[in-house]
Amino acid sequence: MVAVAELLVFVAGAAVSLSASYVLVTRLERIGEWLGLSEGLLGVLAALAGDGPEITAAVAALAMHQSQVGAGVVIGSNVFNLAALLGLGAVVAGAIALHRNVILLGGAVGVWVAVACLVTVLGVIPPAAGLAAVLAALIPYLIVLGASGARLARLRLPRRWRDWLAAAVSEEEAELIEVIHPPHGRGKDVALAVAALVVVVVASVAMERSATMLGTHFGIPDIIVGGVILAAVTSLPNSVAAVYLAARGRGAAMLSTTLNSNALNVTAGLLLPATITGLGPASGQSDLALTLIALAFAYRDSGMSRASGALIIGAYLVFLGSLLTVAHSAEPGLGATIVPLVIVVACSGLGLARRRRRLP
Repeated sequence: MVAVAELLVFVAGAAVSLSASYVLVTRLERIGEWLGLSEGLLGVLAALAGDGPEITAAVAALAMHQSQVGAGVVIGSNVFNLAALLGLGAVVAGAIALHRNVILLGGAVGVWVAVACLVTVLGVIPPAAGLAAVLAALIPYLIVLGASGARLARLRLPRRWRDWLAAAVSEEEAELIEVIHPPHGRGKDVALAVAALVVVVVASVAMERSATMLGTHFGIPDIIVGGVILAAVTSLPNSVAAVYLAARGRGAAMLSTTLNSNALNVTAGLLLPATITGLGPASGQSDLALTLIALAFAYRDSGMSRASGALIIGAYLVFLGSLLTVAHSAEPGLGATIVPLVIVVACSGLGLARRRRRLP
């Protein structure tokens, strides 16, 4: 009976949290338009609002000192985002064309955040240092996205660098404007956004608590609860939106959306609360590996093809298999994590070694 009640709470919490996050996204986009934010910053704002369930669930778990659940939600969501937004989006659309400048700009920040996440969860550096490292890249990135061409021209950088930044920001905004069409916001949108945020937080905490209790009841390891169940459920809205847009030939903004979402997940959902509560052992190597693979194919082909999308989905399935093996092994050896990683990297290397295919 207790398990049935917790299952009902989990389903209800997930449905309410995801529905409220959609309201939060739309209202924050309107508020951003009201404030005159650039398309780049509107995209980041939308990604932050869409990440509400993931971030709240991760913070709730870390606050209860359930580090494997908390870290699992963030890292699992990031890997799921790469597979669903980029991989599945490319498979559905057949091809997603991207500007190389956008790949380099967003990719540099995305890789930096993934590296900082990895070295932090491995215990190489403390969470506070990992947070500082992420913010050192994320804050300048947000400033650049929000800067006008005139302000970028005044940066104390070599002219070639200034011109490149201006071109990259312009191309990223051109991609995001395809999927962001918010009407002008009003005062009631602020009230609705605040109410939606409160609902997202309460429902996501209830969802995380019930999922953890169900995991304990059925003997499901914490890393599976966080890295697979909660990660997939909380990422569903982004995935559905990505497939919808890609199927209609409007998937060009998916790379920026994915990388921004993952960076905000790590910052707000993992490193910030871990700086306060601490962080136990976890693994983030799959996040970094899949990020590098996706960016390598995207840069080589100036976008994502159906074949590279399928490879990313396959890499995610290997990640799940590795996670399940480790979680159910009393003494998991290095082979359980290293061998799958080597297989994914080798297959990716073979794919990248093939003749470069530039997408239309």
